[in-house]
Amino acid sequence: MKPVELYTDGACSGNPGPGGWGAVLIWGDHRRELSGGERETTNNRMELLAVIRGIEALNRTCRVNIHTDSTYVMKGMTEWMAHWKRRGWRTAARKPVKNEDLWRQLDALLTDHHVKWRWVRGHSGVPENERADALAREAIPGR
Repeated sequence: MKPVELYTDGACSGNPGPGGWGAVLIWGDHRRELSGGERETTNNRMELLAVIRGIEALNRTCRVNIHTDSTYVMKGMTEWMAHWKRRGWRTAARKPVKNEDLWRQLDALLTDHHVKWRWVRGHSGVPENERADALAREAIPGR
């Protein structure tokens, strides 16, 4: 099974506002950079889309280390998801889960892969995380 490192980041100019996402995939001697943006979005949606688009770029089952500076994304997948599902996609306060569409999409995509989540402190000098951040900022529409 191919090991892949996936570094992701999202950015928003205003929240909500125009936003961008960036992803850096590394496997062996190969590297691929992805990015995109939306005119009206939130930072959390961009953080989720960075991971989704990175995983979608994989063409076979992989061992994936996902590096993110988003505690929202990491905790959502590792701590909150199971509870949301049991409650019918409701929070502990019985409110609808925000970004449910993207959470469901990411959950479905990850079933084919062996994933480990790695939290990275943002803007701490990790080169690939800094590159994902730059890609996200560059992809913000209107910049």
